[in-house]
Amino acid sequence: MSLLQELLATKRVLLADGATGTNLFAAGLTAGDPPELWNFDYPEAITGLLASFVEAGADVILTNTFGANRDRLKLHDAQDRVFDVNKRAAELACDVAHAAGRPVVVAGSVGPTGELFEPLGSLTHASAVEAFVEQAEGLKAGGADVFWIETMSAREEMHAAAEGAIAAGMPYTVTASFDTAGRTMMGLTPAELPTLFADLAERPVAIGANCGVGAPDLLYALVQMTEAAASSGAAVIGKSNCGIPEVHGEHVHYSGTPELMAEYARLAMDAGTRIIGGCCGTTAEHLSAMRRAIDEHAPRARPDRATIESRVGPLTNPPSERAPRERRGRRSSRSEARAS
Repeated sequence: MSLLQELLATKRVLLADGATGTNLFAAGLTAGDPPELWNFDYPEAITGLLASFVEAGADVILTNTFGANRDRLKLHDAQDRVFDVNKRAAELACDVAHAAGRPVVVAGSVGPTGELFEPLGSLTHASAVEAFVEQAEGLKAGGADVFWIETMSAREEMHAAAEGAIAAGMPYTVTASFDTAGRTMMGLTPAELPTLFADLAERPVAIGANCGVGAPDLLYALVQMTEAAASSGAAVIGKSNCGIPEVHGEHVHYSGTPELMAEYARLAMDAGTRIIGGCCGTTAEHLSAMRRAIDEHAPRARPDRATIESRVGPLTNPPSERAPRERRGRRSSRSEARAS
């Protein structure tokens, strides 16, 4: 049993960490530079960020490996360093976790390859699985506890990443970004995600949503997903962006306050989410407020859309709930007209 599974068996809710990329930009990372190479160039920045998350109360910290696959690293002529980059990142995170004085899960962050699958692109299923196995082997060698697949959009890529984790002998989790009117960019709905891995030898430890277009939209996705996941046995993860990005010159600021993120954490708990964290824009200050909210929260009724919007604001890109029924109605009318 992985440490993540052990903690899920003994704790009501786990707090996952905050943002990697946006916090590294604040520390000096510039646009176009690969954050993954900071594991070698500026390791103290990586361990310092992770330590701030642990000090804020995080039970789960993610490695600095979101883009550490061969397809993304080749953009920086580092495609031959996949194993070493992932191993190094996991080692840095493990150093922070071991110094915590309490159990802290090191999750190996795994983002999309950035390539499209055939026939839209050149990526094949076999090559995708191979790329994810390569990343998993590096993370495993560095001591990562779980293969944390995140910010996914395509069914095929989530499945390939899961197969890569299984082939490398790692437990895995999967979160998708529901940023397109309640679906992923490639059309997957929150309710579909729990069923996506039913044909695999090993099921995910947890599934969920991350990133996206703000806390209200992500919470609404979680409500739909927790209902669908009730019979799957998988815990549900919610890792929301910290509000909405606002561009000020060359700086991107996220509008979410610690108070907003604390209320998001409470609503996520009420929706049945077991692992709650922050994505883009989330700092250690936000996490501290979320930790207090989780520890002090008294359960409330399961939220609906109206409750979510009244407490954390309106959905930014809500699902198109009426249009499908209208289209079905028009088709039915035309069929009836033809039949008569």
